Amino acid sequence: MSAAKIDFNDRLLSLGLARVAEQAALASASLVGRGDEKAADQAAVNAMREQLNLLDIAGVVVIGEGERDEAPMLYIGEEVGTGNGPGVDIALDPLEGTTLTAKDMPNALTVIAMGPRGSMLHAPDVYMDKLAIGPGFPEGIVTLDMTPRERVEALAQAKGCKPSDITVCILERPRHDAMIAEVRETGASIRLITDGDVAGVMHCAESEVTGIDMYMGQGGAPEGVLAAAALKCMGGQIFGRLLFRNDDERSRAAKAGITDLDRVYARDEMVTADVIFAATGVTGGSLLPRIKREPGWVETTTLLMRSKTGSVRRMSYRTPMWSHDNA
Repeated sequence: MSAAKIDFNDRLLSLGLARVAEQAALASASLVGRGDEKAADQAAVNAMREQLNLLDIAGVVVIGEGERDEAPMLYIGEEVGTGNGPGVDIALDPLEGTTLTAKDMPNALTVIAMGPRGSMLHAPDVYMDKLAIGPGFPEGIVTLDMTPRERVEALAQAKGCKPSDITVCILERPRHDAMIAEVRETGASIRLITDGDVAGVMHCAESEVTGIDMYMGQGGAPEGVLAAAALKCMGGQIFGRLLFRNDDERSRAAKAGITDLDRVYARDEMVTADVIFAATGVTGGSLLPRIKREPGWVETTTLLMRSKTGSVRRMSYRTPMWSHDNA
């Protein structure tokens, strides 16, 4: 039976996807704080690919480790799975926050999303201007065409609070200096992050836990699609506009089938069908606790979500240490 004729059963596939995220996290656990970003990332990549190839899917990586000639595995366009199952799109970041892992800083995650074939934007590896807020607000209450000040003031009005009650998450980069200054002029507070903007966007969906109301700034476009998949499950709005610095980046867009270079993508345009999403904490943070190691045992916590039902599970997985000593 061809993959296209097999239904995408998100319920049956969800636990398998959680295991993929868990195994990638476990593989990188022994490298937390060791200062070797490449080794931590490679360990997670190897484990994630190995687990994906055990799933009964005909999967294609649409958001991965890079173009075919840039990444030895989990590259864009790579086929994964046994081939005996539904055709699916896969977006992944085996270790979102390699620097965070190497330095043992908060919010490193292993992240993966899966949906029916053709359901996710094939975003080229360029920058994306992003804006995200949590659930419960009218569509378009904030937009990318607004200034940073206007965004903060609009969200404060919608929440019935003062701008000084709003907290914005922004990636700490020189390119954001003017944005940071303008947000601070409103009286809003800013939580600066050094890496990991998928987690940064996800924080908006649970503002009562994380304290973050809005995410804005420029980061990787592939991470934008992963964040959209997360918000598709958690609720919330995200908008993204691809940014191109040169002809090489514009040719990447053409290769991905993107012709309107100025288009603003809303969440449901980046992820057009129901998806499943899994993330496992590596170094811990507001969303997920870190991997716990104790004599003889290792324990992970995974966030597993299905957009079709709106279900959110937090799953603990405890396993003997010996089975992962060589991961």
